[in-house]
Amino acid sequence: MDQDILYHLALGSGSHDLVEMFGDVKFVCMGGTPKRMEQFAYTIMAEIGHKLPCGTTLQDISQFSYRYSMYKVGPVLSISHGMGIPSVGILLHEVIKLMYHAKVRDPVFFRIGTCGGIGYEGGTVVISEEAVDGALKNALELTVLGKNIQRPAKLDKRLVRELKALSDPEDPYDTVTGKTMCTYDFYEGQGRLDGAFCDFTETDKMEYLESIHKAGVVNIEMESLAFAALTHHAGIKAAVICVTLLDRLKGDQVLAPKEVLDEWQQRPTKLVCRYIKRYLQMKGRLSLDGHGSICVKSPRRFKLVQQESETYD
Repeated sequence: MDQDILYHLALGSGSHDLVEMFGDVKFVCMGGTPKRMEQFAYTIMAEIGHKLPCGTTLQDISQFSYRYSMYKVGPVLSISHGMGIPSVGILLHEVIKLMYHAKVRDPVFFRIGTCGGIGYEGGTVVISEEAVDGALKNALELTVLGKNIQRPAKLDKRLVRELKALSDPEDPYDTVTGKTMCTYDFYEGQGRLDGAFCDFTETDKMEYLESIHKAGVVNIEMESLAFAALTHHAGIKAAVICVTLLDRLKGDQVLAPKEVLDEWQQRPTKLVCRYIKRYLQMKGRLSLDGHGSICVKSPRRFKLVQQESETYD
């Protein structure tokens, strides 16, 4: 190709100097919503002591894509991935290519999110040991050129142990590990009774949830299968850390007040911040200014990349 346009990030290998912008990245942190990942960017900036140049502020690097938001704080990228396997899958393809074009070596990817607990109360932090689908298969199934393929949904076991070791005994909540079930749907796929359609009984639902609980599933969400499969396929070390918003064995709807939910959602963030801060302290890289400013190689191609991204509405 003459250039590689990352349509959904509004970036391109011909229009931007991706090595200059992203060459110092070590950690890629992903979460569902733009607002949450903007908040994470400010949080990690304070934690690692990163200083922005006088008169500048954090910029949404992918603002012209109108799909995902991306913020860079020194060696940390904070990106929103949307909801569900298709959304996170599209993003991962382009972020993995971004790492390649930026010549980044051995990045670590984190998914930070929310989930429904299976046998665990709201506010519990869950570090995924592996991701499984609704039938408890540890693989992402794709149809490629009319053929079904399976990609193992594996996560880095050492990274799981390191994250678990960083949980503080003084934390007023539990941090656990286990299997994460990833579904393609929020309602029927997760056995909820409160969707527009429900062709099963409460007894059916409870028997299913109890069975997956006995099989080692500790939470349910909608992105980990693709996240684990694509990072593993790319040889990237990755982890999924979520907080439960409710125990699905006790109900279907999230009833906790907003201020409680906001505090709960900070808990996985704290764990990831501890990991990143410890790594940078060990490497002596705290408070170092690095790459990151928008660096345009070709103004004409820069404009064309924006137009290309906008046509993908």
